[in-house]
Amino acid sequence: MPQPFDFATRFTQLSGVAHTVGSEETAADAIAAIVADDGADCVALAGLSATLVDAIEKRCRQATVLKEPYAAQGLPDAIDSAQVGVTGIAFAIAQSGTLVEVAVNDAVRLVSALPRTYIGVVRKSTILDRFDEAAAEVRRISARHDGNLTISFISGPSRTGDIEMKLTLGVHGPEKAHAVIIDDR
Repeated sequence: MPQPFDFATRFTQLSGVAHTVGSEETAADAIAAIVADDGADCVALAGLSATLVDAIEKRCRQATVLKEPYAAQGLPDAIDSAQVGVTGIAFAIAQSGTLVEVAVNDAVRLVSALPRTYIGVVRKSTILDRFDEAAAEVRRISARHDGNLTISFISGPSRTGDIEMKLTLGVHGPEKAHAVIIDDR
């Protein structure tokens, strides 16, 4: 049997930063530290538990905290002012160091794509080891949503390469990516 993959190691190899914490409270501490380190004055939240949203708001008093529900007519402008975006993650794939975000509205997708720094919050119990497990999970999620569904695969910061094979981070999305892993096992 092959050795299991380590999500945090793979995510870091892709220029992401992984933080393992023990609870939603310590996740909020880690998120507040990232917001402060970035010098951000606005953070957008989507797809998170109410408990985590409250904890982040308490710890990020130096920043404006935008949260759901976002008015559809105000998008993307409502989120465009945020320097940091934080979303909940449905599951992750250790084999590729990939966060899998499930969005049923544009706000979640925009919160992960527009700000210069992205933070995905994932529970360790939802980290799948291999692609075949992830494919089955994507099929289950797709079967539960018959309409407006976007599944995003986030493997570190946005990257693009030019004709000279030079890789550039942050051109078409966040230039920094963090995974906050809540160790709930």
